[in-house]
Amino acid sequence: MDRCIVLVDAGYLLGAAASLLAGEPSRSRITVDHTALIQGLRERAESDTEQPLLRIYWFDGAPDRVPQPEHRRLRVMPRVTVRLGALTRSDGRWAQKGVDAAMHAELTELARNRACSDVVLVTGDGDLLPGMMAAKEHGVAVHLWAVQAADGDYNQSEDLVAEADERRVLDRAWITQAVRAKELTGVCAPPPVPRPEIAAILSAPLPESALAAAPERSPEEVPHPAAPRPNDTGAPAAAHKGVPTPKDLAALRAPGSQPERQPPSATLRWSSDKGWVDRPGASSEPPEVAAMPTLAQLTTAEQRWADREEDITTVGGDPYEVGQVFARRWLARLGEQVQFQGLSGMYPRIPHRIDGELLRYAARFGLLAHKDDQIDEHDRYAIRAGFWREIDVRTGAERTPAAE
Repeated sequence: MDRCIVLVDAGYLLGAAASLLAGEPSRSRITVDHTALIQGLRERAESDTEQPLLRIYWFDGAPDRVPQPEHRRLRVMPRVTVRLGALTRSDGRWAQKGVDAAMHAELTELARNRACSDVVLVTGDGDLLPGMMAAKEHGVAVHLWAVQAADGDYNQSEDLVAEADERRVLDRAWITQAVRAKELTGVCAPPPVPRPEIAAILSAPLPESALAAAPERSPEEVPHPAAPRPNDTGAPAAAHKGVPTPKDLAALRAPGSQPERQPPSATLRWSSDKGWVDRPGASSEPPEVAAMPTLAQLTTAEQRWADREEDITTVGGDPYEVGQVFARRWLARLGEQVQFQGLSGMYPRIPHRIDGELLRYAARFGLLAHKDDQIDEHDRYAIRAGFWREIDVRTGAERTPAAE
């Protein structure tokens, strides 16, 4: 049929773009505007082949084949189909498994069924050579696209280049319409500025009631961090005196300890890349807040099905958006059952049971997973900031981030 199809090896496209713009093939070094990238691929394919686009197939790897946020955004775009292979770690490096085989199978099946007259391949892997030859035998014109190599040399299999009917190089000017490096080198864009809502959560003081409930400690009992790290607002995190550590609380609750020594409302001190953070325990929650039902308790079987349908078709997977969606559903099903003043007064903390459910919900979208061997704490703050945004809309509260 007189139409074109684009098959994209995302590992090749984005890895080569990272090499070109950031000097190394790590995709964590670049930011991608997927909407602009898909639109650019469509326009270029229709221009080169002089045929209307049928579909773009996006082939990528994911841990356990679980769609990541970028895959969720892509698969709800018009004329885009996402195919996922496995992503495994070996010798300290990530490697895709099954992506080449999936591309080969799709290419040969489309050609055999005469689903298109032209196929655009964005890949550099020579393993696709048999599939390319089979497509040509079925009368399909094969266009091979390359990303401009950082060193000016080929970054594709020479056999693949020789077998293609047409070849085009996506140069730096075309790539930078949708891809930017994260560091300021050459054409790179500046790092993204943290959302004001996230900065507000990081800088918000703890509730006075929680701080007042913390037991007093002598100065020599208070641990002193060597160098408190600044938080996202640029200000060093405050270290409150008189706050027990988890080790202290464990000793107080050990068998044989005096019951009167146990604090009525424990406040824990945690250290992270955001600095020292004091978090009151669940017992400090107001009774009306602690008794709030979870989203799962408020959701019927029909609503659960509708929620899953919405998650699959319309929720892109941005951390801030995920927090908003969860809070919107929870508030809608709570109705007028509870007063929200106690909940709003707990800011920036979320009730323990609700927070756990929120983070489990976010995990469905691939958030909170290990990224470059570290848990992305920024995602956690963004998820909770989205949650509080919806609470503020309901209660009419206004929150402003602390001054830089």
